[in-house]
Amino acid sequence: MGEQLLVGVNGAAGRMGQRVVVLVCQDQDLKLGAALDSEKSSELGRDAGEVAGVGPVGVTLQSELTERVDVMIDFSLPSGLVKIARICAERQIPLVAATTGLTPEQRNEVLAASQTTPLILAPNMSLAVIVMMKLVREAAHSLKHSPNGVDVEIIERHHRFKEDAPSGTALHFGEIIADEMGQTEHIHGRHGRPGPRPNCEIGYHALRTGDNVGEHTIVFGMMGETIDLTVRGHTRDSYVYGALTAAKYLAAQGAGLYTMADVLDLN
Repeated sequence: MGEQLLVGVNGAAGRMGQRVVVLVCQDQDLKLGAALDSEKSSELGRDAGEVAGVGPVGVTLQSELTERVDVMIDFSLPSGLVKIARICAERQIPLVAATTGLTPEQRNEVLAASQTTPLILAPNMSLAVIVMMKLVREAAHSLKHSPNGVDVEIIERHHRFKEDAPSGTALHFGEIIADEMGQTEHIHGRHGRPGPRPNCEIGYHALRTGDNVGEHTIVFGMMGETIDLTVRGHTRDSYVYGALTAAKYLAAQGAGLYTMADVLDLN
């Protein structure tokens, strides 16, 4: 076994951050180097492994990055991501950013880090979702000249605790489709009597149910036939495995903005 990558986890006390801690500790190529969370977190000062339920790992939860790490993984909140992106930019630490719900201004602040360090800013780290995005692009490209037009609807389901809607992944699917097919309107739900559906729009529908970790269905509706493409996450670990794969890839890259498609060599 070669030298292990030292991984920092931002948002380590959260649901996703705890799973990153657990799976980093189980990966023979990785070693937990730092665990960060908000200065308001009640878990500060505790061992990150104990917080995550795997026992002591010798890394204390802190609000500031004081250790050396080879790569940072962020599953925090928008404000937390902006803060760690500035630090990673200053110290040239590769950053895998998985936080969603960013404002345009916050997104631009995070993207600025790619000028000095490798960065992946992805709305979804699931490897299955990344492959699905390629399939959706191919479908949109192939169907854009359908003689009777194509109606595109995006349905997403997530757990009741998710704060943003529609999901960042759903919006990214819409961007991919609009890039290929040219839709100009993005409609979030429908009610009343909106009239006949125009071809220029993509419809989004967000469901919040129980503990659903993530499900997206892209509907391409035509006259006489329909294509439904669906990807489902069964556990949150699917997102973590994708983030760990991205971290290993990013640690070997130069400064710049990368995508999960780069990680999987789908371009």
